[in-house]
Amino acid sequence: MLVEAICAGRAASLPDGKRSAIAKSPLEGPVEIGLRGVAGDEQVDRRHHGFPAMAVHLYPADHYAWLRDQFGELPALSGPGSMGENLFVHGIDEATTCIGDRYGLGTAVIEVSQPRQPCATIERHLGCKGVVKAIVESGRCGIFLRVVEPGIAEAGDTLEPMERGALDWPVRRAFHLVYSGGRPDRRELEELAALPRVSDRLIHDIRRRHPAA
Repeated sequence: MLVEAICAGRAASLPDGKRSAIAKSPLEGPVEIGLRGVAGDEQVDRRHHGFPAMAVHLYPADHYAWLRDQFGELPALSGPGSMGENLFVHGIDEATTCIGDRYGLGTAVIEVSQPRQPCATIERHLGCKGVVKAIVESGRCGIFLRVVEPGIAEAGDTLEPMERGALDWPVRRAFHLVYSGGRPDRRELEELAALPRVSDRLIHDIRRRHPAA
């Protein structure tokens, strides 16, 4: 899987005045991938993004076409990094990528830790209502990864599968179970929370949203 862009962003004001670094841009040349993520990238909301388990965000590039099909041409969806992702990659998605999957990226090693939980910032950034609902219903949520081994990477490198994680737990299944509402099966929640490579943040959300688990 070719990494077409590695992206970073700095905090800026959205149309409603809220500050966010969701709008990211491709970086040129070799980039440091550290424990806190891509060098030069800023996370304004440290509660829902960033080190350690959510250091790197990948929003599958194939979803861009789906978003345009659903909502028309979105000016803010202008290119790599427009959905807040650090890695712009085609040929990967939440249905086949599992919690705990490990990849080599340049000299770094990164590991899938949890789905992204979409929030209103996406709609403010895109200037379009209904996007979050569509993401929740479809499970096209995006993927968070931790950095297991820091290293250097650049656009044009390959995202190399190294080790499979929990094959029964693709990211989309975890997303629907925790974030899609309804009354999920308690045993499934307990199984997800017990995975050795799942993020502490996802476990926190399971306990907060589904106290019985």
